[in-house]
Amino acid sequence: MIGAAGNGIAFSGARLDRADQLRGNADELTRLMQSLSSRLLLLDGINPRSNVEGGLAWGSLADADAEAELVFLGLLDGAARFAAVPRADASVDMRPRSVWPLMATLPPDELALYGGARSVVDWHRRHGFCAACGQPTVIDKGGWMRRCAGCGTEHFPRVDPVVIMLVLHQDSVLVGRQHAFPPRVYSALAGFLEPGETLEESVTREVREEVGIDVADVRYIASQPWPFPSSLMIGCTAQAKDTAITLDREELDDARWITRDDARAALAGSPDAPIDVPPPHAIAHQLLRRWVDGDC
Repeated sequence: MIGAAGNGIAFSGARLDRADQLRGNADELTRLMQSLSSRLLLLDGINPRSNVEGGLAWGSLADADAEAELVFLGLLDGAARFAAVPRADASVDMRPRSVWPLMATLPPDELALYGGARSVVDWHRRHGFCAACGQPTVIDKGGWMRRCAGCGTEHFPRVDPVVIMLVLHQDSVLVGRQHAFPPRVYSALAGFLEPGETLEESVTREVREEVGIDVADVRYIASQPWPFPSSLMIGCTAQAKDTAITLDREELDDARWITRDDARAALAGSPDAPIDVPPPHAIAHQLLRRWVDGDC
């Protein structure tokens, strides 16, 4: 099962101790960087390398470029763990699909550790200059902050909240497909939370905008870190007040209602299913699974 033990949510369940109390201790971080027991997460650009057992590959801090910025990830199995930030001009493959094969084989806790490392490392790679004054920024707090060398503004790694929702009506669920999806693949509706919105308001707005349906009784189900580059998927359900679809064709290629039996067949990969659904590491798959099993 992909994800934290027992919940099936990919990128959750890391055993890592984030050790926040060490991030502001410059002397202790220096000692850890000099310790032979500290380990470096080995990356190809921003993608993980794997060891002979199929897990994450670790090296010593000597494996990092001499000028690389190091992010203190935390403590694991008695050792400090770090990751190096790729150069801003380095060629980096950012496509989620380039990581998907490893997502299916990495142990859940290692996938979760990598997901967090990927997001924060990529944030550093893209935030070398201050958004307030344009001057260079420098790494601080063990990699959990950047400080402007000019105006002193503090910048912190960001997380972008996304609502992803199953719209339900009696024994049917609404699914949609974006233009970029592979053929036949349908998923839950989703959209970014906007400033000043509650989760309930965001779900209501996104469903109305994308398919023209009003909903009620929005309920939170589960969340998933999604490091492409730094989203938090917030899984919800909502009850449709009607079933007539008015499609926003700029947002979606299609949307349709499917029955519980249809969803069950799609989750099983049946060739007779009317649609295909996202793979198990996507929270949309897990939400559909919970609905089919009567858990949401």
